[in-house]
Amino acid sequence: MKRWICMLCAAAWLPWISAQAASPNIVLVMADDQGWGQTGYYQHPVLKTPNLDAMAANGLRFDRFYAGAPVCSPTRASVLTGRSNDRTGVLSHGYPLRLQEKTIAQALKAKGYATGHFGKWHLNGIRGPGVPILREDDHSPGAFGFDTWLSVSNFFDLNPLMSRKGAFEDFKGDSSEIVVAEALKFIRQQAAAKKPSFTVIWYGTPHNPFMASDADKAPFAALKSGSREHYGELVAMDRSIGSLRKGLRDLGIAEGTLVWFTSDNGGLPGIQPETVGGLRGFKGSVYEGGLRVPAIIEWPAGIRQPRVTSFPASTMDIFPTLAELSGLPDSAQLKPVDGISLKALFQGEIGPRAKPIPFRHTGRAAWIDNRYKLVSEKGRYALYDLETDEKESRDLSDKHPEVFQRLRAALEAWEKTVLASQAGKDYPEGRINPGEPPSRFWTAMEAYKPYFDAWKDRPEYAGRLKAPGKKKPGGKKKPGRKKPAK
Repeated sequence: MKRWICMLCAAAWLPWISAQAASPNIVLVMADDQGWGQTGYYQHPVLKTPNLDAMAANGLRFDRFYAGAPVCSPTRASVLTGRSNDRTGVLSHGYPLRLQEKTIAQALKAKGYATGHFGKWHLNGIRGPGVPILREDDHSPGAFGFDTWLSVSNFFDLNPLMSRKGAFEDFKGDSSEIVVAEALKFIRQQAAAKKPSFTVIWYGTPHNPFMASDADKAPFAALKSGSREHYGELVAMDRSIGSLRKGLRDLGIAEGTLVWFTSDNGGLPGIQPETVGGLRGFKGSVYEGGLRVPAIIEWPAGIRQPRVTSFPASTMDIFPTLAELSGLPDSAQLKPVDGISLKALFQGEIGPRAKPIPFRHTGRAAWIDNRYKLVSEKGRYALYDLETDEKESRDLSDKHPEVFQRLRAALEAWEKTVLASQAGKDYPEGRINPGEPPSRFWTAMEAYKPYFDAWKDRPEYAGRLKAPGKKKPGGKKKPGRKKPAK
């Protein structure tokens, strides 16, 4: 009798799971400059992250997950396209994503998803501290498939000034909590309409300048000011993760919602305690400290057995994974794709990775083939065994010449395909369309100058802005200062 009842329960349960898994709600969450070692589950000496820890305990935690590049804009391009950043035109931070690229937001929108972006964008070619995105910006989130967006160009902090599809709004409070609250409003609307949603939450935390509330930085009173503010920002970010998870549960959609958390690059130097968990290098480096980042996927309907995996994966795998989960057509992804689908990993370990993970950034490169990693810097190559030398302290090029030559040949062959992509050969036109904006500081853009007077006293722009000079009686017009932001 009990067995018969269990069979009936399973028969009722499986179709529901299948439906939840076929079109899951998707939330992509990304920290800004959070290092691999900056979580409670890695026993950080001062930082507690109870909400990330809970997420990890209930999902799939990656111990070897990599940002697509060692700085922010390139990694964000890799998330949206599944391709290495240099293919897409995003050579470094503050470079625009080409309009000819295909994004996961566009693909899911065509599939019937509502799409929303909340927070940092940094794919419109604008450099400097985060600024509200202009309505007329032709590289806004809306240009790449997001119907709803509340976004800034770059990092943002306490009391942020943001743009809701071109309308500027001044918020009060912690930036992480604000974007999560706004994202939950969007998700709630779609849940009420019974429409699947794709939501991107890109924090400005813990990017400098560091601005934390007194309460959030209080646990770090023994640290120097910069570190104290830095870790205070992460406390607020972790709390917002808790708000997100609770919000999904309160809506009754947590079971069928895939939440993917990671960071855009490795941790920052100069912070104490250090940010990268003892790895070599920091943000800007192609060593592990610059590329390896925390990552968790929580999806109760699709990941039934929470666990930790050492399978090497990257942000380039996000689009291919979501494409397979959502049944997107092959044409949704622009080829070549550098990532792979991780869907099979959700059910159990799948052995060695069949496709190496490539990196290429400002003349440096790296190639991760399971346990081995090849690094290229300034024309010099080095080989590391990450299983026995996680800190990349011993070059094994001479000890394992056959592995070294194999990885070098593979990297060099791959780089030739990237050069073809940079020339536009991946696009139907066979070339890059004219009109892509250059990388430029917004402080030098005419469209933003009318706002200088109102913004010059904001802490995120302090000392960087001066309103265009006005004519004094009998005098000449005094030119405005054009000191670029960093």
